[in-house]
Amino acid sequence: MQSRRPGPGVPRVGRGQRRRRPRRMGGRRPGAALWRRLEAGGAAVLRGFVGEGEEALLAGEVEPHLRRRPYQEQHWDGAIHRYRETEKLHWSQESQEILQRVRDTAFPPHVPQLAQVHVLDLDRMGYIKPHIDSVKFCGCTIAGLSLLSSSVMRLVSERDPQDRLDLLLERRSLYILRGPARYEFTHEILRDEESFFDGRKVPRERRIAIICRNLPLPSS
Repeated sequence: MQSRRPGPGVPRVGRGQRRRRPRRMGGRRPGAALWRRLEAGGAAVLRGFVGEGEEALLAGEVEPHLRRRPYQEQHWDGAIHRYRETEKLHWSQESQEILQRVRDTAFPPHVPQLAQVHVLDLDRMGYIKPHIDSVKFCGCTIAGLSLLSSSVMRLVSERDPQDRLDLLLERRSLYILRGPARYEFTHEILRDEESFFDGRKVPRERRIAIICRNLPLPSS
């Protein structure tokens, strides 16, 4: 296990609210300083971003598109294993409202975003190897909803591999990679046998990620 991990933040949710406010993950020693630096750059993990009904709605809407595709053993770039994926442009009105909430939370104002949403389905034994998303295909922010399963995302500095952090992506949470977390750290989803956080096992099940991105920055 790595020693640098964030721990759960303190919920700040008052009673009587119409919709539960997402809870932000915080840092815990000895990785707290690193997490604060990444958080200052725009990275975040928001627990409980969608409810059970919203999760079921999104998963049910993408399922017909996914089940027509077999799981692939390896992505063309070697980064993803035991997966299937699709790009989805048209959503129901209810799902559009959820996705708009993601966009309003994750992206800076007036930043052009990719219209198509990336849907990535990882088999229970699937995993994602360390990588940084190409600037040719994606801009400054990556925002992903984690559906059906919790998982552990590991961030590792390209400059100093000892500088690393594990993030617990709970089921129905939203993660946001921006700033140093987007450009200076690789990110990966640990395979089931490596899926531990704070000394406890995080069981992996089938995981669907609903991922929004903004357009690549124009080249100078």
